Amino acid sequence: MQKNDNSFLSPQELALMPFKYIGEHVLVSRKASFYNIGEISLGNHVRIDDFCILSGSITLGNHIHISAHCALYGTMGIEMEDFSGLSPGCKVFSITDDFSGEHMVGPMVPEALTRVSGGRVVIGKFVQVGAGCTIFPSTKIGEGAAVGAMSLVNRSLSPWGIYAGIPVKRIGDRSKNIIELAKKIKS
Repeated sequence: MQKNDNSFLSPQELALMPFKYIGEHVLVSRKASFYNIGEISLGNHVRIDDFCILSGSITLGNHIHISAHCALYGTMGIEMEDFSGLSPGCKVFSITDDFSGEHMVGPMVPEALTRVSGGRVVIGKFVQVGAGCTIFPSTKIGEGAAVGAMSLVNRSLSPWGIYAGIPVKRIGDRSKNIIELAKKIKS
């Protein structure tokens, strides 16, 4: 764990923020933004870097890293389980608008004229998502999966696979050695 410097909020500053829950050893960049903060839970050993946006119902487990320029839109729920991480520039959507032209799009038009759909996103234990990936609503990335940079996750992914592409395809198997390595970490 890096020592706190001025680029991260101090433990005292974090304690004043009305998170639903906040664990121990949490580092949050001063440049991160939170909306509906009362619906956001941060576990132990969580780090959120510069220029991240977290909005809506979001639950982060333990030993989580969200790299710079990530956005999590959790209107219908996002959960990141222990030891998972998002590399720079990832976007996670729990809802989407209907872009067919049959409905209006955006938060500044009457809700009755829009058509929003979606569902909970679960990023399983030991999952790593590469830089610039986009994750669509109603998906689950199974335990231990790895997603290559610039990929589009538009469906649920099976555990312990390596995935890449637009949309993602399974391209290999991932080692489970990280399970043993995690046992060496004391929460």
